[in-house]
Amino acid sequence: MITFSNVSKKYSRDSAALHEINIKIPTGDFVSIVGQSGAGKSTMLKLISAEERPTNGKIVIDGWDITKIKKWQVPHLRRQIGVVFQDFKLLPKKSTYENVAFAMEVGGARTREIRESVPHILKLVNLTNKATAYPGELSGGEKQRVAIARALAYKPQILLADEPTGNLDALHSWDIVQLLIKINKLGTTVLLATHNNDIVNALKKRVLTLSQGKVVADKKSGTYKL
Repeated sequence: MITFSNVSKKYSRDSAALHEINIKIPTGDFVSIVGQSGAGKSTMLKLISAEERPTNGKIVIDGWDITKIKKWQVPHLRRQIGVVFQDFKLLPKKSTYENVAFAMEVGGARTREIRESVPHILKLVNLTNKATAYPGELSGGEKQRVAIARALAYKPQILLADEPTGNLDALHSWDIVQLLIKINKLGTTVLLATHNNDIVNALKKRVLTLSQGKVVADKKSGTYKL
């Protein structure tokens, strides 16, 4: 589904966030992307969602060369890609239900579709009993589950999770990872950028290791090694 061919990203002449990346991520894969701060993990995810453009090389998603994506095509691409952030980015004055519904409204979903879909999504992330709660009334783990629910609003083919457990304790972190595994088993390709070595080692799934913008290891059933 996702192919990087000689992809580089430079923010300045002397600074390469990514350097000649060549990877293939099949449909339905679960990939942990690891590396120290500044290794290029977040940049890789931003390139996949077209938030950033590569300086060189080509990125293909499901046969679509997004390197040449036009501005009006970006919303279509992002309906296929859910993104989860470390800091949740929830709307504080909207309930759990409303946060998910709003994401669908922005994308043009009809009221009937929203009414039918949101309860199913909240059930998937075990938040049915928190549908009317506001972010300020939720724990950190619950907030992250709302963020994941919002990312699933369009049944995306790809879910990008950028340090989703960075602000959570060990127990809530593992709850979030279990949810990502559940979503992956339903067919969604999951890319998890993380510093959490315990989680990566417990997953026993593919591990892509970055160092100074380069892929230095790509193991099918890997562990966290820098």
